[in-house]
Amino acid sequence: MLSSLIVLAFLPLLFALLARPSWRKNNDDVLKLLRTDLDDGVDTPPPRVLLLTAHPDDECMFFAPTVQALVEHGNKLPPTDTDRLEVYSLCLSIGNADGLGSVRRHELDRSLDILGIQEGHRWVEDKSALQDNFTAQWDHQVIADVIMPYVINNNITTILTFDDYGISGHPNHYSLPRGVVHLISSLSVTSSPTNGSALPSIPRLFALVSMPLLSKYTGPLSLLLVPLQRALNGMLLSNSEHNTVTTGQHDAGPSRVVFISGAAEYATALRAMRQHRSQLVWFRWLYVTFSRYMWVNDWVEAVPRG
Repeated sequence: MLSSLIVLAFLPLLFALLARPSWRKNNDDVLKLLRTDLDDGVDTPPPRVLLLTAHPDDECMFFAPTVQALVEHGNKLPPTDTDRLEVYSLCLSIGNADGLGSVRRHELDRSLDILGIQEGHRWVEDKSALQDNFTAQWDHQVIADVIMPYVINNNITTILTFDDYGISGHPNHYSLPRGVVHLISSLSVTSSPTNGSALPSIPRLFALVSMPLLSKYTGPLSLLLVPLQRALNGMLLSNSEHNTVTTGQHDAGPSRVVFISGAAEYATALRAMRQHRSQLVWFRWLYVTFSRYMWVNDWVEAVPRG
């Protein structure tokens, strides 16, 4: 009886959160994520965000709240505006573990169409050293070499990817942030004043926080937990071994960002996931029904600046 009363007491708040336009909740976090080291000067580069994933369907299973918030923020300015936020996607494999790579490549295109990342801003790689494999880590140097031209040629200012646990513990997932750390280290050396590089800035790296098992499957109830989580963020971050990429350096106050979806954004993410028909086995339906990542994305800056 008591539990029923508690649920009924929280239902109005949950409905209010579901109905509230997500951009109002997300706008401050978008701006926090887009800051660069040059924000205090006159040469601030235009914001260009790269979503780095391992397999087709990662973009909607894990990152949909973030992608939609960023795309919506970018759409506030006309395409010709040089300060407009541009969102890019790079998937490092075609997900060919079951021989369905060619199918999954097209499924990814349809999913990104729905999420709002346009052609010319999205790419898929199919390297022999970066094949979908649940038992193998990817080489960090190979990852850095593959993504470097995309980062440099498109003047990427922020890279978004998995953290050191990779949400599900998939080794392909948690290889990505380590590859990006390797890339950032290389770019830092290359762009040093002694080398006379013309690189505009070193991209920031944000990692999607892997949540504990119970928190991972709270579905829309996650919206009720966000205010409490924000109050406890510092404690959770310091006690978790999976929240940050191992870089050998730590910031006492790393930048944290949270993106939240409403009912409309969840429906869009679900429609994007339905484009991955080859992957829609029964347990993925359970995932999209109960996963926190369909509603809330928690980010931490993985390589502290300064």
